[in-house]
Amino acid sequence: MTAPYAADPARSRGRLHAEANQTARGPRDDFQRDRDRIIHSISFRRLRHKTQVFMAPDGDHFRVRLTHSLEVAQIGRTIARALGLNEDLTEALCLAHDIGHPPFGHAGEAALTDALAGQGGFDHNGHTLRALTAIEHPYPRWAGLNLTWDTLEGLAKHNGPVAAPGWALAEADRQFPLDLAHWPSLEAQVAAIADDVAYDNHDIDDGLRAELLTLDQVLAVPLVARLWDEVRARFADVAPERLIGELIRTQIGAMVGDLIATSRAKIAAARIVTADDVRVAGQALIGFSAAMREDERLLKRFMYQTLYHHPRQIEAAEIARGVVAGLFAAYDADPALMPGEWTARLPAAEPWRSRHIADFIAGMTDRYAIGRYRAAVGPIDLPDGF
Repeated sequence: MTAPYAADPARSRGRLHAEANQTARGPRDDFQRDRDRIIHSISFRRLRHKTQVFMAPDGDHFRVRLTHSLEVAQIGRTIARALGLNEDLTEALCLAHDIGHPPFGHAGEAALTDALAGQGGFDHNGHTLRALTAIEHPYPRWAGLNLTWDTLEGLAKHNGPVAAPGWALAEADRQFPLDLAHWPSLEAQVAAIADDVAYDNHDIDDGLRAELLTLDQVLAVPLVARLWDEVRARFADVAPERLIGELIRTQIGAMVGDLIATSRAKIAAARIVTADDVRVAGQALIGFSAAMREDERLLKRFMYQTLYHHPRQIEAAEIARGVVAGLFAAYDADPALMPGEWTARLPAAEPWRSRHIADFIAGMTDRYAIGRYRAAVGPIDLPDGF
């Protein structure tokens, strides 16, 4: 049973383009259809070769954007079910939240931001909306996936109201107004924090696997140390190296349990009755307790200091940034280097000419970008494991 303040597909604000014959492909509601359209999209498939933490990793066991998105969806559905929210909308938002990331993650985004500095810049969240409303084209009569308003709204502002949208998000909002000044659905808020829970914990796992982190380093974090003691007490006869997975699971469980209890209390205190009440509540209603929020803040600070800004990561990021910057410069100088269909649709005037080139690059996977760089610019030396 869903709560009265859950998003309801029967009360959705609909799609930009009306669709007929909705039952032809199975008995699914609108949020289920959105989830399935995302899963079947080219943009979603490309996530399997896009950076999560490690760039173009040659190890089979490291996470990439696709596996991260699946893990976010699993966590998001668990939270949504416990709170009586719509699981299908939550899952759709979790699966799609990273679709706008260019190759090499934040390093690639920084390069595109610089390249478009005079043309409005680049923002991966805005590009998610652009990819799903303008660049994907699987249907014969319109661009985009024609997702429901509810899904687009959740993707646009899952981190909260947007006072100053970038150009890509502003374009999507002009086409189908997304009420950017108000808070999004509880499902969108769940998707945002499920993302944090996933990468807070799984990046530790990958960092240990890559030997960029040590267990002793990680145990300097108060939350990790506290839960490690619990795990060791439960499995006193098991070697520590066999307990990393149990530690990660225990941390996720602690965060999710705290989140569910705190969010229930906040929803009740705010006297939320309907989904519309959520949007005018004036605050986030899904979140951690004060204690867990501080624990999570310290964990994030540790991860930035020791993993995300590790010298090997910085070296790889600089190379990746150079790949993306080099591609943009090459295509800007000679658009014919792009595939024919992209060259044929190149606008003549700025800012859309540069934005079109960025659209092409942003859709690339890590390995495709490396291949295109070698073809359009020249050889490149990559560090081991890249």
